[in-house]
Amino acid sequence: MGSIGEQLVAELEQRGVDTVFGIPGVHTLELYRGLAASGIRHVTPRHEQGAGFMTDGFARASGKPGVAFVITGPGLTNTLTAMAQARADSVPMVVISGVNPLPTLGKGMGHLHELPDQRRLAGSVALRSERVETAADLVPALNRAFDTCLGGRPGPVHIEVPLDLAGEPYTLNHEPGKALATRQGQPSRLKLSKDQLDDAAARLSGAQRPVILAGGGVRLAGATVRTLARRLDAPVVQTINARGLLFDHALSVPASPSLQAVRDLIEAADVVLALGTELGSTDYDMYATGTLALMRTLIRVDICAVQLSRHPATLPLQADASATVEALLDRVQSSANDASGAARAQQARERAFDEIGADMRALSHWLNAIRDAIPSALIVGDSAQPLYAGNLAYDHDRPGGWFNAATGFGALGYAIPAAIGAAVARPDVPVVCITGDGGAQFSLPELM
Repeated sequence: MGSIGEQLVAELEQRGVDTVFGIPGVHTLELYRGLAASGIRHVTPRHEQGAGFMTDGFARASGKPGVAFVITGPGLTNTLTAMAQARADSVPMVVISGVNPLPTLGKGMGHLHELPDQRRLAGSVALRSERVETAADLVPALNRAFDTCLGGRPGPVHIEVPLDLAGEPYTLNHEPGKALATRQGQPSRLKLSKDQLDDAAARLSGAQRPVILAGGGVRLAGATVRTLARRLDAPVVQTINARGLLFDHALSVPASPSLQAVRDLIEAADVVLALGTELGSTDYDMYATGTLALMRTLIRVDICAVQLSRHPATLPLQADASATVEALLDRVQSSANDASGAARAQQARERAFDEIGADMRALSHWLNAIRDAIPSALIVGDSAQPLYAGNLAYDHDRPGGWFNAATGFGALGYAIPAAIGAAVARPDVPVVCITGDGGAQFSLPELM
């Protein structure tokens, strides 16, 4: 067999990884030694932050975790900004870095690229950060990394391989690595009891004016969400990462829940069903009022227990949101309400569009023109005025096809490399990059 670094690449390939973003360096040389003999494509950015943003865009477009190789020290710290953006937006990312030789770690002896505790630094952003210290650690570490990426709320993970270990022979025999699943290909993670589902279904079936809040957790579950919305006659408010879920649908409200018009819709509801949304301030309180729309009865579904604990709900349900919608379809009866859902949704759309003002309306029309000229494109953006307008009120024609860094962590320089990563993942789909407010200057060399 080859080295531990070469085996790491082989393990990635066995898991279905077909693309890696990174900048070759002495501290990752043993990883690159294995890439040449693999079927994995390597994409070279001009900066490690670019590698991280490309990895993010690749993951969003493909549904698979993106993978990056970076060197120890500054290579990893340059990537942390992109990891933080991925953490905020629940994007699966695997960052594999070098680290200085094991005997030197934590000594503060001034070695090249030395950090006091690189793993702990990465762990402040990553869902998981661990070090491979022996050959036997390699496969379990990779298994935990990919399981963490996809097993719950997605996000970035980090694995570091010491320089003195990466080139050592790998002589272990083990079972082949697990095939890599996509988010939409994950097995059902529904962990709710019959009583919980029956309770939720009864509340929804009896609602007179229900509203659904759809977040990024159901962005690829458009068919089931549409069916549930029709059955309940419920308007569906979509957060930024859920846009495109109900394109041009009578029950769709593709407008920010921070707008007063949308808040009024939510507050008038007798039951609100929140699906896969963290109820974060950049979606629900972008004007920093310190309040959310009041919800009399909130049924909240989220896979993350920590998220559920952050906002009180009448019925908190810890489960995968998409799987929960499917289970509810078997239980929810057609609504006996006054069939006002489409009218309520239309009123909210019209009032929201009027509320954003003439300048933002003009930019939203501009986005409509791009969408209509380039149907089913992925539109990737930075923090810039057209993105602000779209995040306030814009209906995209492709689920998962509208994403930007104007909310959440809010990292400038995101758009160009993320758009490149998306284009690498989906060469069959047009990708439009919108950048401004100086964002292009952060990552312009990535166009090379």
